[in-house]
Amino acid sequence: MFKKILMPIDLQDTKLAAKAQKIAVEEARKHKAEIYVMTVLPGFGMPLVASFFPDQAMQEAMKEVAKLMKRYIRDNLPDDIVTHPLISEGNPPEQILRQAKKIGADLIVIPSHAKGLSQVFLGSCAAKVVEHAKCSVMVIKGE
Repeated sequence: MFKKILMPIDLQDTKLAAKAQKIAVEEARKHKAEIYVMTVLPGFGMPLVASFFPDQAMQEAMKEVAKLMKRYIRDNLPDDIVTHPLISEGNPPEQILRQAKKIGADLIVIPSHAKGLSQVFLGSCAAKVVEHAKCSVMVIKGE
């Protein structure tokens, strides 16, 4: 049923991602699917923001994040699952939805740290992804 699973994570809060990762791996094994592990950097590309950073800052940030992503995948995902790292820059919900469409994701497994309905309605990333995704979305609540 699922062949491509997109798992967006915050590399600065991998504890939150642990539960989503476990479920993504279970689904990948069950359906012989691939997991696309994704993280999103803040939007340095905006002219106002970019003017505060040297031209090389984004390239250096991308290199560092790529190293962190490679280490995360090596340390947390089993070798029997085909994984692909994805790194984007910009607004997280928009980038997640863009990548889901680009790779043809069948399922997005996304961690959420919303503590109640008020946070969901105030615009959590997971809520925006659920609202606009063209594929199934599994929201995994943190503890």
